[in-house]
Amino acid sequence: MNVRRRSSVAALAATAVIGVAAAPAVAADPSPSATTSAPSTAASGLYGSGDPQFDGVWRQSLALLAQDTVGVVPSSKAVKWLTDQQCDDGSFAPFRADPAKACDAKTMVDTNNTAAAVQALWAVGGHGDVVDDALGWLKSVQNKDGGWGYSPGTPSDANSTSVVIGALTATETDPEGVEKNGKSPYDALLALALPCAEDKGAGAFAFQPDKDGKLLANADATAAGLLGALGKGLVTEAGEKTDAASCADADEPTREQAAANAAAYLTDALAKDGHLKSALGGSPDQPDYGNTADAVAALAAQGGADKAAGPLAWLKKNAGQWAEESGPAAYAQLIFAAHATGTDPRDFGGTDLVEQLNATGPAPQGAKASDKASDESKDEEAKKQEDEKKDDSPFGVWWYVGVCLVFGIGIGFLISNRGKKQQP
Repeated sequence: MNVRRRSSVAALAATAVIGVAAAPAVAADPSPSATTSAPSTAASGLYGSGDPQFDGVWRQSLALLAQDTVGVVPSSKAVKWLTDQQCDDGSFAPFRADPAKACDAKTMVDTNNTAAAVQALWAVGGHGDVVDDALGWLKSVQNKDGGWGYSPGTPSDANSTSVVIGALTATETDPEGVEKNGKSPYDALLALALPCAEDKGAGAFAFQPDKDGKLLANADATAAGLLGALGKGLVTEAGEKTDAASCADADEPTREQAAANAAAYLTDALAKDGHLKSALGGSPDQPDYGNTADAVAALAAQGGADKAAGPLAWLKKNAGQWAEESGPAAYAQLIFAAHATGTDPRDFGGTDLVEQLNATGPAPQGAKASDKASDESKDEEAKKQEDEKKDDSPFGVWWYVGVCLVFGIGIGFLISNRGKKQQP
């Protein structure tokens, strides 16, 4: 899964072993574990059966946001589970086992979970105070360069800055106007874009500068940065169709050009296998399903669904088992990829992503009224089209009635004559 948005149990355990204090697992595969036993289940309102310690708020936010995206009204219990996780200052931590206990200095709040919760709660509606408090906290921990790190006070990174941009734009807040020291989030993000002159990673985004200040291409950060540069959140739709992207430098690159450069990098990265790759601890490269789904959404947002056709086809063919093993956030990522490309999430390579997601937590309340009306309208339109087919003949429907009547009379006449011939 995407490192800007999640930290896996395994990856965080690894950082603890090597003694990296208070550092999110940004260099490892952050796919959630759905097999770990958990103290919380659907009965509590939480989606997924895995241990929520490191990703509870994240996966809950994505699950609610994905349901809203496909016209499903989430369970009120599930929404309450998320709102109960908020600290008094407006921030969110990955998980609080006892929401009744006030947050303190030891509560590991972060920008990623807070920004994801903002997007989810804004989408489902009715929680303006929670959203306002969360936005207020995010603004209060903005770095001087205009961006955000995973934890308050840490250097800005492309992933965290992008997910906060998504929270701002989702709530109709212009990121350009959210400044620190005269710097906006876009300033921080564009500072992490690699120039086209680079031999490796031209046009990509770096997660952060390395210890020497050098920018190193990161596919995950590039997918995040592309959406951030466009001012998009976790849920996005296909943009206008454009020609194949190519990297182009400018003295003062625009956000749109930075996004096009990032699209060119991702297109090249996906060209050979149709998916992105990840490796942990020196193990062989493995398909990175989550980041591939993010790349699909990003490419579609930048240049239309056709740009993401290859990796989308690969996901349809291969991602079902991964999502089943990984849990609700994985289903949500695939739903976001489907939505961005205009693909039916209820038939994604033969998998009903919506049904599978709903099954990981409390039953939703149902469909949105607008979606019910849309479905009824579609049924009426289908019936109308069927009726019109019957009327397509230049002779009209009564011509068919006449033919059937004559045909019936003819059959009766034949049967009558046959009966007469058989009489002695």
